[in-house]
Amino acid sequence: MKAVVLTGEGLALREVPVPEPKPNEVLVKVAASGLNRADLIMAAGRPHGALGGAGAVAGLEWAGEVVEVGAEVPEFRPGDRVMCSGAGGYAEYAVTDWGRVCPLPRAAPGPVDAATLPIALQTMHDALVTNGRLAAGESVLIQGASSGVGLMAIQIARLKGAGTILATSRDADRRTRLTEFGADLALDPGDPAWVEQARDATGGRGVDLTIDQVSGSLANQTMQTAAVLGRIVNVGRLGGFSAEFDFDLHALKRIAYVGVTFRTRSIEEVRAINAAMRADIWEAVESGALSLPIDRTFPLEQAAEAQAHMRANAHFGKIVLTV
Repeated sequence: MKAVVLTGEGLALREVPVPEPKPNEVLVKVAASGLNRADLIMAAGRPHGALGGAGAVAGLEWAGEVVEVGAEVPEFRPGDRVMCSGAGGYAEYAVTDWGRVCPLPRAAPGPVDAATLPIALQTMHDALVTNGRLAAGESVLIQGASSGVGLMAIQIARLKGAGTILATSRDADRRTRLTEFGADLALDPGDPAWVEQARDATGGRGVDLTIDQVSGSLANQTMQTAAVLGRIVNVGRLGGFSAEFDFDLHALKRIAYVGVTFRTRSIEEVRAINAAMRADIWEAVESGALSLPIDRTFPLEQAAEAQAHMRANAHFGKIVLTV
């Protein structure tokens, strides 16, 4: 089969064997694969748990049709249309644990739209609801909100009854569009006044729950926007993997600062995350109330160009490879 693999020089389209499903796995004929920021980290050679390394097939989410299932798979059968998270999605065929698979939503026009959803749904339900402990009426800040996962965070927060929802982007056009997806106020984190604007929007109290996809140099400013006893869930590091951290500010506000990643989670933990998402918000997924815009599609053989488009940070929503 054709697949896009990681090499020392970047991505390359190669012929590789079709993967064989283990007893707990589902083999899917891939029709579309969504791009994620973690794909860029892997392509650059930074370790990403057990998913990276030269020769590995890239891609963390995809949609298509089940062609084979292992003996321990309880739910899915050949012919089912599904969307998945896992590893090796930039390919004509991919395998993953059955607990990372979801049926294609009724509202999804097809696999291209469905391929935008698995990572965003799993990541942001886990961040907002499980780790963030979002309660109805609480204020929420989404840092780096114009990405697919950021837009999904806004929508899930609104679905779960959040009060004021703030969202950030450095691009003026993208800030305008954030309000279309449910943000009450879009802020520019490059504006020196943005922290004060966030405080004003919460009546001076500060933000109850922040989903931070930026971190880095904005970490201290993000804590400045937080309420006393606020929660910050560190989902992404678009602004850098390390920076100065004001420990006194963290202590003064008694902030619960939680880091999340899928890299160190067991199969059982990921199954639980996907199951919790489906139990809580699947009706909204099925109806199309939770969906993501597609910025651009590329054919599989242009995976490097697709990642360059993401790296340029000029997209709004999801970038998808078609297979």
